[in-house]
Amino acid sequence: MAQVIADRRDIDFVLYEQLKADEMTRLDKYKDFNKKTFDMIITEARNFAIKELLPTNAEGDKEGLDFENGQVKVPDSFHRAYELFVEGEWTSLTEDPQWGGQGLPTNISQAVGEYLIGSNWAIANYAGMGHGTGKMIEIFGNQQQKDIFLKNLYTAKWGGTMLLTESQAGSDVGALSTSAVKNPDGTYSITGNKIFITNGEHDLAENIIHPVLARIEGDPPGTKGISIFLVPKIWVGEDGSLAEENDVVCTGIEEKMGIHASSTCSMTMGGNGKCRGLLLGDERQGMKIMFYMMNEARLGVGFQAFNYASTAYLYALNYARERVQGRDLESGKDPNAPQVAIIRHPDVRRMLLGMKAYVDGMRSFVYYVGRCLDKEGLADNEEEREFYKGFGDLLTPLVKAYCAQRGFDVCVSAVQVYGGYGYIKEYPVEQLVRDCKITSIYEGTDGIQAMDLLGRKLGMGKGRVFMNFLGEIQKTILLARGTQGLDGITAEFESAVNRLGEVALHIGKSALSPEFKVAFAHAFPFLEVMGDVVMAWMLLWRAALSKQKLDDGAKKKDVVYYEGQLKTAEFFMQTILPTTMGKMNSIAKGNGSAVEISEAAFGG
Repeated sequence: MAQVIADRRDIDFVLYEQLKADEMTRLDKYKDFNKKTFDMIITEARNFAIKELLPTNAEGDKEGLDFENGQVKVPDSFHRAYELFVEGEWTSLTEDPQWGGQGLPTNISQAVGEYLIGSNWAIANYAGMGHGTGKMIEIFGNQQQKDIFLKNLYTAKWGGTMLLTESQAGSDVGALSTSAVKNPDGTYSITGNKIFITNGEHDLAENIIHPVLARIEGDPPGTKGISIFLVPKIWVGEDGSLAEENDVVCTGIEEKMGIHASSTCSMTMGGNGKCRGLLLGDERQGMKIMFYMMNEARLGVGFQAFNYASTAYLYALNYARERVQGRDLESGKDPNAPQVAIIRHPDVRRMLLGMKAYVDGMRSFVYYVGRCLDKEGLADNEEEREFYKGFGDLLTPLVKAYCAQRGFDVCVSAVQVYGGYGYIKEYPVEQLVRDCKITSIYEGTDGIQAMDLLGRKLGMGKGRVFMNFLGEIQKTILLARGTQGLDGITAEFESAVNRLGEVALHIGKSALSPEFKVAFAHAFPFLEVMGDVVMAWMLLWRAALSKQKLDDGAKKKDVVYYEGQLKTAEFFMQTILPTTMGKMNSIAKGNGSAVEISEAAFGG
């Protein structure tokens, strides 16, 4: 049977051969699990996704949403799928069972997520977005808030959102105008408007809890004066019972390029003067709290983009094996030569191998960051915790922005493999292109992620975090050096790593100089080259492990898989990494044309 959505053999490789996720069961936190249990959970997720979720994806895209009188109705087929999603307890796999979670390691949750998100992201997001809302409450909320909201959010009985963006502010969150006035009973009256609110209104959950950024009357301007409030769609009593409507209203939904079944809403609070909210955490702590949710969301967006890429690659691969067109080049001009499957054509093979390289690399990358997050939480001491926290902070912009860019590129390549059929709705890849594009915009555009990487993350700990990152890469270089037959690609990779270190130092210094605008004009190219080096790192790591397995006499059924890992790494190092080196040379030159050209000279 052809693989769809995700390659299970590759998932198993990353989990058990590269990251050794089964060793987590030796820890007290995961002692109730074993590898067999992990495999059963992933298999059940795959079965559920293929049987129940995947058939609703194209239907949801075609049917879209219905908006009338402030209410949003999702596609009809989503209701059964959502109910099964909730009944199966797929919504908060890593959280404590006392709050409705399953207590799984992050990597196993990611493997499950590949199937659930890859089959129908819209449904998975309706069911899972309350997790981020709940996580903020778990960390910053008082006990009463935890008792009322947490389990309902983690189990998707209630939905969750993020109310940040306003039309006049956009990504400049500090310019928001939503206001809060304290009431005698300790609640706050909320007044304001928000736009681009994912899942702001829908008919799948009995209530929706909105975390809202607002400024308490009299607090200072900018981000320092922002607080965060929990604003339920339906007010919740102290005993957890539902009360009256809370004057938070959806005034419209957006008609989007893709993700047609996902509601993107404009929201008005306090239009009738009756919107109330509960302060979460302390006053003027809003941005600190929201960043916990945003960082989780940014990792989720990168994972979303990777899932689109994985699905698109497998569709394209299966199509290339089945589509017969043209004759093998070896046949020359012989008109009687039989036609062959298009996977026999060199240019199609080039596209497929490039897609495979990025999908494999992204899978290892996002799972690796997930493992770092678990290690941060399991650390025995503060030094170890800070080490892995630094990794998570440094790599989050890369997961979000790099996977968004390369995930979209893979989807575009999938359309190209299909040719004319890829551009029509009869086949699924045109939807994947449209759906994937949002990932480079969600949760701060990729340019903002690049500015974050250069302006904040690169210099963390006076550069120590970045040096730790290079140090971890060196461990893989040592592993590859000790593996016979990898000398060539290892040397090429090491040259790229050394050049990245030089360019990082150069652009970091430039960002602190009078030429800082020139440096930031190269921030996104720098994020891309750092992402390329991470891909090469992951692929070399895979190749070293695979070569060792082959040298040790791998099982016959695994030989082709391991050989594929070697060729994938070789392809990336020798056809993609040279371009990366050229980009790094360009960054080092620091051309200032983009900031020096006058506005009038742009023309138009």
